[in-house]
Amino acid sequence: MANPKTIALPLAQQEYNSTDETVTRRIIEQAVQDLAIEIDKLQKMQSVVASKSIKRHQFLLMGSKGSV
Repeated sequence: MANPKTIALPLAQQEYNSTDETVTRRIIEQAVQDLAIEIDKLQKMQSVVASKSIKRHQFLLMGSKGSV
């Protein structure tokens, strides 16, 4: 998993500045996108681990004689 990076948002000025708003909005959009990517990676990793454990369990059961 990637190391999270810290990005400081620009300080608000007394008067409205559209450039500052655009920069702040873009920083927040990137942060949300990074979180979505990390969540997707974790979900894929979790499903692969579960799939492997199910296959392992099925393989181990193939050798058992069961109750006869």
